[in-house]
Amino acid sequence: MNVIKCNIRELMAEHRIDDITELMVRSGLSRNSINKLYRETNIETTKLDTLFKLCDTFNCKLSDLIEYVPEEEK
Repeated sequence: MNVIKCNIRELMAEHRIDDITELMVRSGLSRNSINKLYRETNIETTKLDTLFKLCDTFNCKLSDLIEYVPEEEK
């Protein structure tokens, strides 16, 4: 099965964001939206607006935040 990987933990570390609460404040997103990505559950149902807000928060490209991992690379 192909996988979409979220790099939110790495980006939080790079930007010295210690926890989800701090990311909520900086991004204006709900805990539930961030948790889905942080725990990599149901990423496929994440709204583009959520991803765009995180990209703005981290000042990164969408490809820095999420990546497609083909089955053979797992």
